[in-house]
This record gives sequence, C-alpha cells and structure tokens, in this order.
Amino acid sequence: MNLPNKLTLLRIALIPFFVACFYLPFDYSMYIGAAVFLGAYITDAVDGHIARKHGLITDFGKLMDPIADKLLSASALIMLCATGYIHPVAVIIVLSREFFISGLRLVCADKGVVVAASKWGKLKTISQVVCIVAVMLAYPTAELLAVHNIAAWGMDWSVVGKVLTAIADGLVWISVLLALVSGVDYVYKNRAFISEK
Repeated sequence: MNLPNKLTLLRIALIPFFVACFYLPFDYSMYIGAAVFLGAYITDAVDGHIARKHGLITDFGKLMDPIADKLLSASALIMLCATGYIHPVAVIIVLSREFFISGLRLVCADKGVVVAASKWGKLKTISQVVCIVAVMLAYPTAELLAVHNIAAWGMDWSVVGKVLTAIADGLVWISVLLALVSGVDYVYKNRAFISEK
C-alpha cells in the first residue's frame, strides 16, 4: 500500500480519537479535538499532492479518499450538533447534499464519466473545515469566559465570547450556502445524466 493510501486510512483512524475528544472530562478537550480534526484534514491535502506528484493514484485511493473526507466531516457535524453548537437544520442540509452528490457521482461513474471537483466544491470543502474549527474553538472559549467571569482591562470578556460564537455561526451558514451552491452546480453540469430517459 502506497503512502497516499496510508494517509487516507490514517484520516479514517483519527475519527474515533476526534469523537473521543467530545467526552474528555476537562475544559480544553474541544481544543484538542479541533487540532485532531485539522490534522486529519491536512492529511487529505498531503495525500492528494503526493499521489498526483509521484503518479500514485490508485482505484483504492479514488474510492476511499472522498469516503474518508465525508466520514470525518459528517462525524464533526453530528458531534457539534449533539453538543448544541451547530443548528440541526444546517447539518441536515449539508449531509443531504453530500448523499445526493455522492449518488450523482455513482450514476455518472456508471456511464464512464468522472465528476471532477469544481471550484464551488473546493470552496465548500474549505469553508466546511474553517467553520468546524471555528465552532470548536469559539463555543468552548465563550463558555470558559462566561463560567470564569473573566474581566480585565475594564472589559467584560463574556462579550468577546458572544462575538466569537456569532462569527462561528455566520461561518456555518456560509458553509451551508456554499454546499447548496456547489450542489446545484454539480447537478446543472451533469443534468443530462439525471434527465435521460
């Protein structure tokens, strides 16, 4: 098994450790989870770069790489929804889009057509990573500031926490919007395979 495929499997193997961070009994566990999540997504960029540069693209990699990405992002969204950090509607929209586009890719693949990642799809992925990390940092920080009632330099720092969570929420809905736009883009470009009789 080549290095890119090992990195893909590593990304999958990191998912249980990521999920476990939500159950660690101390204040800073979510920061560890954010680091694990970010590290896992870095392996995605690295394995793709190595595979393309050294001609190590395999059928296993083509199959498992997107599956690993979806497992990781779905795990993050579900866990953040369970904690109340992300609205359930946002999670439903994003996961529904992922299932639908995965199905479309399978239909196209059956016809011998590979649906390449579009500009909108790449923006969706980047925004998803950014919003998940932002939520995992903003909400625990806001909770710590509120619980410890930190006040310094004549400022109520709990307000900072509210601003951070508002920004994180905004990033979530931007990610949802990009998920919808990229989904529509994929459907429009491959509409022939949907409308065929």
